[in-house]
Amino acid sequence: MQNPYKMWNGPGDMTNTLPPLPPKRSNRIGFHYFPDTLHYRESDLHTWLPRLQSLGAGWIVLQSQGSHAIPEAFITALTAAGIEPIVHFPLSLHEKTDPTDLSPLLTAYARWGVRTVIFYDRPNTRASWPAAAWAQGDLVETFLDRFIPLAEQAQSCGLTPVFPPLTPGGDYWDLAFLRLSLESLQRRQRKALLSALALSAYAWAGNRPLNWGAGGPERWPQAHAYASSKTPDQRGFRIFDWYLAVHQAVTEKAAPIFLLQAGLSAAPTDGEPAAAQHTRIHLALARLAARETPTEPGDSQTPLEPLPDEVAACCFWLLSADAASPLDAYAWFPQNRPALPAAAALQTWQSRRQPAPAPAPRSQSQRKDLPEGEAPPPMQHPIQHYLLLPTYEWGVADWQLNALQPLIKKFRPTVGFSLAEAALAARVTVLSDPQSIPEEALDRLRQTGSRVDRIAPDGTSIATFLAER
Repeated sequence: MQNPYKMWNGPGDMTNTLPPLPPKRSNRIGFHYFPDTLHYRESDLHTWLPRLQSLGAGWIVLQSQGSHAIPEAFITALTAAGIEPIVHFPLSLHEKTDPTDLSPLLTAYARWGVRTVIFYDRPNTRASWPAAAWAQGDLVETFLDRFIPLAEQAQSCGLTPVFPPLTPGGDYWDLAFLRLSLESLQRRQRKALLSALALSAYAWAGNRPLNWGAGGPERWPQAHAYASSKTPDQRGFRIFDWYLAVHQAVTEKAAPIFLLQAGLSAAPTDGEPAAAQHTRIHLALARLAARETPTEPGDSQTPLEPLPDEVAACCFWLLSADAASPLDAYAWFPQNRPALPAAAALQTWQSRRQPAPAPAPRSQSQRKDLPEGEAPPPMQHPIQHYLLLPTYEWGVADWQLNALQPLIKKFRPTVGFSLAEAALAARVTVLSDPQSIPEEALDRLRQTGSRVDRIAPDGTSIATFLAER
């Protein structure tokens, strides 16, 4: 097999012409929504849209079934708030999907404002395939026989098809899989598809520095498939440098690329993230996506190399998950625990960069026709009850975790650390002393129309508060 790394002829071969969709956006920070299709209700929108805004999200990865559409109201509310949906169809490779079955969904998504769709997930992994199909020698061709009809159907609907994310390294070496796929598309004369196709990649950081493998195969020509040496390769956050080099070598054109699960220390389900390191990595990546110049986490002397313009979005895993899900450990906003410290860190950083986000738009059922020239009434608070906690440099205090249980069981509030997010709640309960969250901050919350109650952080005060309510 040809060395999959020998595919880059130097920067003189790069072209700056990108496919017309998606357009270049200044905001490249994104999130993966729930890892299922069960949280697209209006109540979910009222809960999660304010949080996405407080995090400064410009992109959101949504899971879609092949048989049922994500509700129109959910998608249009996101796009109205300036958040671009990326719809992912994690279709099974154990059976073929007829593109005509997806045509109504794709047409509807395009009409509602979706512009980017991903088909399949990790086709270079043995577990994704039936045993007989994996054993055949033409796995890439078999995959393209399934992918091309769907991608061309999406293209005919005005959507940008995205080549699915591969497992970094993987059972079938990802760089070889990508290269052979692009070469086959050329051989099959799929010029229109190639010109519109975007890429995606699982930008897992692993236990390596974020600059690991930066510069791609041009800088690291000694890298080899499945090598166990310490030579940097694509198996790190900078995986996009390698995928873009593959695409450039085959097509002689640039392509946008979407980074998924960016910054994870390991593949999901491989282990819970360490909170402190998780915060440092994701804040550094958010700053990198915002075209700032952060340094390597844990190494203040080494600046991170900038992201190229081809990186369209840098999406973090995972906004939330059901409490019973094994992915709950990765949720930035768990259902029954305080938010990960990374959430508060990102919200604080965003609040210093830009004005507070506009309130989430009301649904059609909440709107009423107004006489011409009359201003609409004040926006209703989209969050019913918010439990505001202080943050500390070392993370979440143990007393907070112990005190939260009876409050959550009785009131089922939204739990977080953000004053901007709390301002979107009709009722705010503050579990903090005035030194950690000053009274001036609570006065600002009251000015937004929120009802604010403070509880002193001791057992007696909490018990009294619960008894009185």
